[in-house]
Amino acid sequence: MDLCKTPALAALQEKIATRQATVGIFGLGYVGLPLALRFSEVGIKVLGFDIDQVKVNAINTGKSYIERIAASTIAHAQAQGFNATSDFGRASEVDALIICVPTPLNKHREPDLSFIISTVEAALPHMREGQLLSLESTTWPGTTEEILAPRLLSRGLIPGQNCALVFSPEREDPGNPHYGTKDIPKVIGGITPTCLSVGIGLYEYAIQTMVPVSSPKAAEMTKLLENIHRSVNIGLVNEMKIVADKMGINIHEVIEAAATKPFGFVPYKPGPGLGGHCIPIDPYYLTWKAREYGVNTRFIELAGEINHYMPHWVINKIADALNDKGKSINGSKILLLGLAYKKNIDDTRESPAVVIIDLLQTKGAIVDYSDPHIPLFPRTRKYYFDLKSVTLTAESVKNFDCIVLTTDHDKFDYDLIQKNSQLIIDTRGRLLPSESIIAA
Repeated sequence: MDLCKTPALAALQEKIATRQATVGIFGLGYVGLPLALRFSEVGIKVLGFDIDQVKVNAINTGKSYIERIAASTIAHAQAQGFNATSDFGRASEVDALIICVPTPLNKHREPDLSFIISTVEAALPHMREGQLLSLESTTWPGTTEEILAPRLLSRGLIPGQNCALVFSPEREDPGNPHYGTKDIPKVIGGITPTCLSVGIGLYEYAIQTMVPVSSPKAAEMTKLLENIHRSVNIGLVNEMKIVADKMGINIHEVIEAAATKPFGFVPYKPGPGLGGHCIPIDPYYLTWKAREYGVNTRFIELAGEINHYMPHWVINKIADALNDKGKSINGSKILLLGLAYKKNIDDTRESPAVVIIDLLQTKGAIVDYSDPHIPLFPRTRKYYFDLKSVTLTAESVKNFDCIVLTTDHDKFDYDLIQKNSQLIIDTRGRLLPSESIIAA
């Protein structure tokens, strides 16, 4: 539909073109907060929404709750008009609603869209004509058209006529120093060409490169392919690690050697399991939806099974190493180095280290952790342990029967750790294997 024939969207487009539009970011976590700050940086007014009053209060007092984001950055954005609220009634004040909420799995490893649905339903009574709704949360292909569009229509909001609806998946990589929010190309698909045009018009202020696709489904599938690609390849190297371990071969040496090939090989690193908000979860969104079409995604599910098994494999390695020293897991004092799901960040979402703590405690171990980025164990949807980070000294390291390197932060003093440990289980290939350093 020609934009000039839709007054509500023509007015929205004019607001966007003149930078008079207000952007509402729903979900101020590792995805939503950087996006909010980026829009603020380019002079777009931003109102953040979150059900967590702690986050709301932090933003409104110029404080940060994410390590890599400086408080000064939030304070500067606040001075430019960025503020936050837990009152979803204020959705009427914004011209664009961008949803950046979690999409976890339930206990059956099936998609849990409750955060998306509850966010939309809380905002919907306050939505009006001439608004853009953009979903960034990773989900199964069809969510935008099957879950969001009918809810808009129930309020008389017709995508492409008096409102716009798009899907544009987040591509945040926490801790990556080379690619910030503005540098990562933005995939976007609209319900109609008009919706797509409005969405691009808004996002192109904040993102350098826009990648339009034919539909929200195509954009939703793009996000899944990106992360399933990584899941499958990590599953491959994790399985190769198990095989190499049986053969007495250092898989990390093999990967480094293979990576010297200038074509046809991309190095992926094995570890204690998958972590983060995407790779451990996204494959199951596609496998669940594929069943609706009579398709069994055996290859994808096999990789998921291997990656899901890795924390258990680490437990077996710990048990064998302790047994060789005449000890058992039950009663042993074990220290995990690193709680975050990857190095040099403070993000514990789906971290395999947390699963390993749970498994060790179940087997009777006395478990602590040390992580320079996470002073207190955070409460998660699945786990909570009353623990705080142990300060690493020669004395504290000597006090443990076993040290398990689960996240290879650069801030760790590896020389001190190696000199004072009785036994080290290295799940990241950071240290050279020896009699007291066991690769896992």
